[in-house]
Amino acid sequence: MEKETKDDSLKSQIAIRCAKAAVLLSSLKTSQNCNLRATIDDGNEEREIMKRAITDLKIELAKERRKANRIKLCGFVGLVVVSLSLWSFCLILAIKYRG
Repeated sequence: MEKETKDDSLKSQIAIRCAKAAVLLSSLKTSQNCNLRATIDDGNEEREIMKRAITDLKIELAKERRKANRIKLCGFVGLVVVSLSLWSFCLILAIKYRG
């Protein structure tokens, strides 16, 4: 008798979960249809706004890439300067203590 009560309770919980899932799916489908209709109605204006936003983001990305390349170049030039300075210092010491 107690096992049947647990089974009935479990079945009702499963039924409730299924009903909640069905309601959520239905509301999701409805919101997608509303969004699709709104997109079709505001299509041209939305597209123009999106194109402008994409163009602005591309420009910003190009600026950031250029900035990163400049930083890399400055780092490389600094490394070359330090290397040449060190090599010159070693050369001067070798000449000085050679003879």
